[in-house]
Amino acid sequence: MKITNIRARVFEWKGKTVAPQAHFCSNAMDQLYDRGDSMGTFRFHGWTVVEVETDTGLVGLGNVALAPRIAKAIIDQYLAPLVIGHDPFDYEYLWQRMYRSTLAWGRKGIGMAAISGIDIALWDLMGKATGKPVFKLLGGRTKEKIPCYASKLYRTDLGDMQTEAQRYLDQGFTAFKMRFGYGPRDGVAGVRENLKSVEAIREVVGYENDLMLECYMGWNLEYAKRILPKLEKFEPRWLEEPVIADDIDGYAELNQLTSIPISGGEHEFTLHGFRQLLDKRAVSVVQYDTNRVGGITAAHKINALCEAYGVPVIPHAGQMHNYHLTMSTLASPMSEYFPVHDVEVGNELFYYIFKGDPQPDNGFLDLDDNLPGLGLTIDERYLDQFQIIE
Repeated sequence: MKITNIRARVFEWKGKTVAPQAHFCSNAMDQLYDRGDSMGTFRFHGWTVVEVETDTGLVGLGNVALAPRIAKAIIDQYLAPLVIGHDPFDYEYLWQRMYRSTLAWGRKGIGMAAISGIDIALWDLMGKATGKPVFKLLGGRTKEKIPCYASKLYRTDLGDMQTEAQRYLDQGFTAFKMRFGYGPRDGVAGVRENLKSVEAIREVVGYENDLMLECYMGWNLEYAKRILPKLEKFEPRWLEEPVIADDIDGYAELNQLTSIPISGGEHEFTLHGFRQLLDKRAVSVVQYDTNRVGGITAAHKINALCEAYGVPVIPHAGQMHNYHLTMSTLASPMSEYFPVHDVEVGNELFYYIFKGDPQPDNGFLDLDDNLPGLGLTIDERYLDQFQIIE
């Protein structure tokens, strides 16, 4: 079997979206003077769909969620010529070929995300060629089902947040993640608002369930050190991305400072990046995203590294490429799950582009032992809601 073509298409959403709201989620832009929607730079209403075609007629399906037009250009101009004509089962060679050929500019960020899209498609292709689901190729089933946590609860009206939390509780979830809406520039009043939001959710979900707290790089080291002692009484399972991803020493300081586990890695890349995080004991929970970190080939190696360090891996954003990795390793105790929702931040687009994602049942997800590859197809029901760039 040989790869004959790489097709990268950009799906840009033109359907209904949820309007931006003030203090929706803290983020790295919050500390700059800016008028308008500070969260705007972190919304993504487009996706790159990658199809790896072969001389057997089999097609592997991958995806890139970051900077889709740029990802397509990288795939078309730089990466596709490196893999066309090769056997998809030589995935390690192909990964190294893409990685080493683009080292001058592609080690992190969108260059690595583009490599991820092709790599995910290769694994989907190998699963289809062998008649096995991807998780069977990675080591097989390590869990009867995958526990998952409901991940939304953006900062809105506190009563609305409590209603939303109760809805997830009624659906059988026992773990929840909420977002902070305030950061350093909001001063003491913002600190109080952040504490009020955690208290409001704890009133609903109680202390017998897990609650995770998300900062999305919206704080700095001084602010995090100031508020962490006030958060400890709420017993969060982790505090996510308190500072920007490049402040590895800041992560390490916070992780040693507090009883709250510090999590991160959503914006880190490759095995080398995670070795640095683990060597510095910068995080107590690793949260790579497979379609950013280097694909399934890179993520599988990171899982083994984290297992050796005793640090759990809970990939960012759910989605099938992450679920297969979670199912196949003891390093991953659970998965993130974004509830199906109108398009807001952009994670929801996965459900509008692809068909086959499992839905949670009483807080658990399962994968089909008999469904080859990733188990995804392109969902034709919503194609008219996208502008598709070939």
